[in-house]
Amino acid sequence: MANNNQLVVPQANAALDQLKYEVAQELGIAFPQDGYGGNLLTKDAGYIGGNITRRLVQIAEQSLAGSAGTSR
Repeated sequence: MANNNQLVVPQANAALDQLKYEVAQELGIAFPQDGYGGNLLTKDAGYIGGNITRRLVQIAEQSLAGSAGTSR
């Protein structure tokens, strides 16, 4: 099976990692700082991933709304 988890902008990796830790902290989920999430409950990983997605969509919507307002 092909790996589809490659970032379009590899430089975004650090920002996404930071976002992962921020979201986990906001949800009260202890995410190990070494990055190994093997002991993380599937439910908790889903909460983190879902909230990351929600936040990225919100950022994109704000960006699009800002660029739409400046095109006039």
